[in-house]
Amino acid sequence: MDSSTRRQATRQKLYEAAVTLIAEQGFSATTVDEIAERAGVAKGTVYYNFASKTVLFEELLRHGVGLLTASLRTAEQETAARGGSRVDALDAMIRAGLVFIDRYPAFTQLYVAELWRTNRAWQDTLLVVRQEAVAVVEEVLREAVEYGELSPEVDIPLTAPALVGMVLVAALDWQSFQRGRSIDDVHAALSLLLQGRVGGLGPARP
Repeated sequence: MDSSTRRQATRQKLYEAAVTLIAEQGFSATTVDEIAERAGVAKGTVYYNFASKTVLFEELLRHGVGLLTASLRTAEQETAARGGSRVDALDAMIRAGLVFIDRYPAFTQLYVAELWRTNRAWQDTLLVVRQEAVAVVEEVLREAVEYGELSPEVDIPLTAPALVGMVLVAALDWQSFQRGRSIDDVHAALSLLLQGRVGGLGPARP
């Protein structure tokens, strides 16, 4: 393992330790000593990789939302490669979001909580990475409207974050209160919302 790979592995351990601790007890209550202990590294290793706890958290947000954004884009690209529609791509992105949240529930809880705060040093960074994720959805929505798959009345700047928010909130509710349901079950429910609300399909008539 070369030095770059080792450093990335160390950073990954620090991200995982930090997100779990901060989700459990909050940013202010979490110390660098605790992060190092949870990650199984020396305290100096934390400062070797990150100038401060704040920088670590800022990079954690970039890293986590970057993974989410990449998974959304991959879902869109794979759907296009199969010849699927743009609405199919949006549906695949919903599932990709659920898979991400199922894998990283602590990060998702932290990310959603931080979206509502306005006094954090990393607020500008959070807004930038949030927009990167939303932009992937906006792009597919815009193409769907252009190709006549969705109504031109769709408000793209509002609908894109609404779709992302729907997945985040529904998945957190699933994780917290409906763990007996499978990811297929949750995806099916959200897929119906996509097809019925965004797709403009009204309820079935007798």
